[in-house]
Amino acid sequence: MAQSEEHATKLLQAQTQVFNQIFSFINSMSLKCAIELSIPDIIHNYGQPIPLSQLISSLPIHPSKSGDIDRLMRVLTHSNFFIVTKNELEVMYELTDASRLLLKDHPFSMTSMLHVILGPIMSKPWHQLSNWYKNEDPSPFYTENNGIEFWDYAGHDPEFNHLFNEAMACETRMASTVVMGKCKGVFQGLESLVDVGGGIGTMSKAIAKSFPNIECIVFDLPHVVDGLQGSENFKYVAGDMFESIPPTQSILLKGVLHDWNDEECLKILKKCKEAIKSKGKEGKVIIIDAVMGNEKADNESFEAQLFYDLEMMVLVNGKERNEKEWSKLFFSAGFNNYKITHGLGFKSLIEVFP
Repeated sequence: MAQSEEHATKLLQAQTQVFNQIFSFINSMSLKCAIELSIPDIIHNYGQPIPLSQLISSLPIHPSKSGDIDRLMRVLTHSNFFIVTKNELEVMYELTDASRLLLKDHPFSMTSMLHVILGPIMSKPWHQLSNWYKNEDPSPFYTENNGIEFWDYAGHDPEFNHLFNEAMACETRMASTVVMGKCKGVFQGLESLVDVGGGIGTMSKAIAKSFPNIECIVFDLPHVVDGLQGSENFKYVAGDMFESIPPTQSILLKGVLHDWNDEECLKILKKCKEAIKSKGKEGKVIIIDAVMGNEKADNESFEAQLFYDLEMMVLVNGKERNEKEWSKLFFSAGFNNYKITHGLGFKSLIEVFP
């Protein structure tokens, strides 16, 4: 290949890469559109591969847009959210494992997660990212919202707070099933557990149900647990983890520490150690979060960690951490040992011992 021809080929490849990166938001917005039009549910309810014409006639769209649905489906099929088959007359669509997670009635439905992340409140701060690098603000969210922190915003916007808590609960439903299946032994022998930042208590409910002898407390901010009702071995307590944590043998921190910077995490972990020590029994802290740099992680899991890391930076000035960074936090907070169990998708389970 002549040098000029090789140069032209590389130039075109680079241009395509830039275009694809620029347009990558189209994958997210196409998926959002499909959910808002209930496309996965329509296909699911049809009970078999659905012909394009049947899909179109089932959609709540204007007749003038009928010829444009196949264009949307083409993008989503390319992204592996639908499978295309053909008969003699037209194409037909089936769900994939990924699009099944977007069914409204799926026990692990991720639709609320999609709506909250792609909604304007959590997507607009991304436009402030470059400005944030140039100023002293704690997060692009803070910049976008004129000095209001993410958690304060959620506390004063009931509609967003409800949507956010529901999204977290949906994610936790899947996590609790996986943890109870793969790591159930972690909770064996415990007498008490405080789920710090446990939201509406999805994970704690699963633990309390599987282990009736464990006294479970969901500990979160007042606006999160206000009005929620507990049960026999399960209750809600309002408070601030930076001030004090109820005395307990064990503490669960699921998706909590990645919301905070190192200094704040150190404060939380020290409060955890105080709560465990005050109980007078050998205890531990159980953390469910990403551990970056795991050699066994597949490329998609690593990509999810990278995305989550920036999402935490943009929203709350938090971060995902590698084992070295976790280890430094644990020992700086006065803990003596830890154990990491991988295999929870792009997250891991860490047991930290005083």
